[in-house]
Amino acid sequence: MTTTLRPTEPLQHQSNGTRSRRYQVCVNSRPVGRIHLGTSPSFGDTVARILDLRIEEPDRRRGRATVAALAAEEVARGWGCKQIETGVPADVGAALRLFQALGYALRSRGMEKQLGDTPPELPAGSRARSMTEAEFAPWHEYAAEQYARMWIERGVPEAEAYAKSQRDHETLLPQGLTTENMLFSVLEDGGVRVGTLWLALRDDKAFVFDVEADAAHRGHGHGRTLMLLAERQAIAAGRRALELNVHAGNTPAERLYESLGYETTLYAFHKPLL
Repeated sequence: MTTTLRPTEPLQHQSNGTRSRRYQVCVNSRPVGRIHLGTSPSFGDTVARILDLRIEEPDRRRGRATVAALAAEEVARGWGCKQIETGVPADVGAALRLFQALGYALRSRGMEKQLGDTPPELPAGSRARSMTEAEFAPWHEYAAEQYARMWIERGVPEAEAYAKSQRDHETLLPQGLTTENMLFSVLEDGGVRVGTLWLALRDDKAFVFDVEADAAHRGHGHGRTLMLLAERQAIAAGRRALELNVHAGNTPAERLYESLGYETTLYAFHKPLL
């Protein structure tokens, strides 16, 4: 039997510069599923994304999804892509096993915690305040640099990493410190600054974009306190869930979030296209 991809639409060009196309997955010309392939809004046309892959129930567990994913990689190579990525919900075990078997490496995990109505107390001596304009500029420069360096360490070419960092920060913070629904906080312990928090308020949830204890004050539990602060701010804003993204290999952060009750909701995978 021959498994192929049959386009169901012309190549789509989106307003954000990405392109995409939907296909039927066919076995001997018989439709058995669908796949949606696109390019990355973050990295541009050099990185493809499997946006959706579904095989109908009667044809599952026969290797159809494996062949469809491999065929999608060939399409991506034809588009000139050098890498392909995908996101897999944590509760879809079959998809996790599929992409791991195909050589995809874990890039990051999306995690979430459901919040109650009562905000947690901060440890004695800890207090939070809003970041000042004078503090924001050097913090923003440092955060953008660290964000770019993180991508470089994960194999992204330096120019692309810095371009992504600039693009993402400009998109998220068009008005800088005063951007709507963005909260920037400084944590103090005994009157001394020990860390910072960037929290975004979304429609029904809050998202931790950046949390960091200052280098001279790490190892004293301030990271946990900053996360408790994030919960307090989210609850005060009427949000009942808090999300974040943790990159693969950041074991201390993963352990912290798990100890605070965060659960993995999404796995992000990537693979070079040789």
